[in-house]
Amino acid sequence: MTMMTAISIKKIGERIRTAGRLKTQPLCVYGAESVPDGGKPITSVDRCLAKAIYMASLSEKSPPLYFGKGALAGCCAGGIGWTGYGRMAPLIDFFVSTGTKEFRNGEAEYLKASPDAVKRSKEALGAVTPPGTYTVIRRCEDLEADPGVKAIICYGNGEQIRNLSSMVHFRSTDTFNAVRASWGPTCATILTYPAGLAEKAPRDSAYIGPMDPTGNCWFPEDRMALGIPIRIAIGICEDLDSAFVTKRPHVAYPEVHEKLEKIV
Repeated sequence: MTMMTAISIKKIGERIRTAGRLKTQPLCVYGAESVPDGGKPITSVDRCLAKAIYMASLSEKSPPLYFGKGALAGCCAGGIGWTGYGRMAPLIDFFVSTGTKEFRNGEAEYLKASPDAVKRSKEALGAVTPPGTYTVIRRCEDLEADPGVKAIICYGNGEQIRNLSSMVHFRSTDTFNAVRASWGPTCATILTYPAGLAEKAPRDSAYIGPMDPTGNCWFPEDRMALGIPIRIAIGICEDLDSAFVTKRPHVAYPEVHEKLEKIV
């Protein structure tokens, strides 16, 4: 079911950016049945969905990015599977873990202990269903009306993402699961899980990451991502004036950080 918001997507982005003092653009994710006006195929930016999305957050003028029907050529096979536009190839279980000569001559990523561990981890997702004929990622700044946004994507340094994670916890009583570091590729952290594409992904959690080191060659070492389901993002906006970020900004964002010395 699509949730339509009373607050504009633009305002949600503004308040999330204020809460996190983000230097990058908050992005939103939604499904569409037609190509967005002025949209750019995401694969024209990069074959890796996650890399292209991060690049979009760096620009004040990035166009809407989209992928889906007729717009998947050149996309990473994993990205296609993890967003529901195609099946996940069984041999990927070997590639992600220990390798098999039947796939890329035994090349492996060693991200899981065994192919069975990968298989069972993927089964935990349930069905993966795309949000529409096309998936659209664009700057929150560009939207007033809500086309059915599923999630907000944020990037920041450790302090910024810690504070946004604390804002997720502000109204939650789930001590352990309000923010999850779930296994999967980087696109799962920002798309599959927070946007509800995976049938069994909890809807009442935000997702922090990435948990996939294969993106470390392009994802900055001092950055993290936070994928926030739209309902939780709205809650952050509603709570902002009552929470520590506004009430005690000197605690959330100290002007001077204490310099610690090594214990010898």
